[in-house]
Amino acid sequence: MSLQGEKTKALFQRATKVIPHGVNSNFRYWGPDDTFVIQRGEGAYIWDVDDRRFIDYRLAFGPIILGHADPRVNQAVAEAIQGGTLFAWTTPGEVELAEKIVKMTGVDKVRLTNTGTEATMHALRIARAYTNREKFIKFEGQYHGMNDYFMFSTASANMGMLGSRRSPIAAPATSGIPKGIGEYVIVLPFNDIEMLEKTVKARWGEIAAIFIEPVMGNAAGIMPRPEFFKTIRRLCDEYGIVMVFDEVKTGFRIANGGAQEYFKMKADLVTYAKSLGNGYPIAAIGGKEDVMMTIDPGHVAHGGTYSGNVVGVAAANATLDILAKEPVLETINKRGRTLMKGIDDILTEQDIPHIVTGLPPMFSILLGIEEEPREFRDYIAGDGDLYEQVAYELIKRGVMPDADGREPWFLCAALSEKDVDETLNIFNDSVKAAKK
Repeated sequence: MSLQGEKTKALFQRATKVIPHGVNSNFRYWGPDDTFVIQRGEGAYIWDVDDRRFIDYRLAFGPIILGHADPRVNQAVAEAIQGGTLFAWTTPGEVELAEKIVKMTGVDKVRLTNTGTEATMHALRIARAYTNREKFIKFEGQYHGMNDYFMFSTASANMGMLGSRRSPIAAPATSGIPKGIGEYVIVLPFNDIEMLEKTVKARWGEIAAIFIEPVMGNAAGIMPRPEFFKTIRRLCDEYGIVMVFDEVKTGFRIANGGAQEYFKMKADLVTYAKSLGNGYPIAAIGGKEDVMMTIDPGHVAHGGTYSGNVVGVAAANATLDILAKEPVLETINKRGRTLMKGIDDILTEQDIPHIVTGLPPMFSILLGIEEEPREFRDYIAGDGDLYEQVAYELIKRGVMPDADGREPWFLCAALSEKDVDETLNIFNDSVKAAKK
């Protein structure tokens, strides 16, 4: 049965005639009969072009922290753009925003950009310039954007190409990447302290940075072991390596100060995007003074025509003001805890082996396993097909998670207790239908 209504199907078919596969990001493509066309959103809901309403737990893969079309953010943007949107000079709004990010996250300096991919791309360049080294470590299943250097051993990579766990292979997640780029990427299993220490001690002279998603945002919200970040911090300090927290998903979502606050850990560089602007395109790189000051006009390049544009800056200023003044994350955590417990109870009652991973603002459901996953290869052991069946049943009934279990459920502040109750009732019905 197709997930598309008649109007959605017709408009999507129009889209395929002028847009490759009808989408402007591959992650939005669910096939010719199940890809959605959305016309609007408000609060915790979205509506497709057939005017079917869904409680939204994709939230554009995480940016919507307050709710769709938050009127306070929209009003701030509407007022700001009356005076122009782009000047190729610093604006007062940029200064205010950088001050807010510094205050909330504890970084020393900030540079603005437009997307998470841009932020991580520039962070890698800064780390290389700071250390005068070229290679970097990333962890299997982690995603750091669409830059060629990071498109190895992501959650979308061919599982058969990862190699032995004892000797992981940097597996390209896409065609079109020059073979030589893989030589700069050192891939390791997440949470494996022994392998990390062994690798760093053997190869530290080559390693500019260690990139980490503090919570695995594209691999079911897998959490770090208690000593993992402390080990990374110690090794980076000992061997002069730049520790980079990729907080594109966790920033301003799991705590106002992001993962640095939540895990009580100080990275050297931090990348932000998504929740920073509640759906408006904006991103940032923050970090320690000496590392950030590696950016040197004429010597170490960072730039972008739209970096610090008035639209994104106004949205981010309004969003951070709301996060600072209102109990946004308290509300989200409360709703998330209720959802996680309710889902756990339903799956237990239905006698389906499972584990609910992650944190209340971004959690995941793994079916077919009962032990807490520590790395991406643990996730693979789950029953992804059953999860997809459950997700499709949810969507048919008006609840919209991602159909791919690698992607967490995201929550926004507009989600009500009534929405949570409705979700759990529909989840119960969907699990029963999927079992049949």
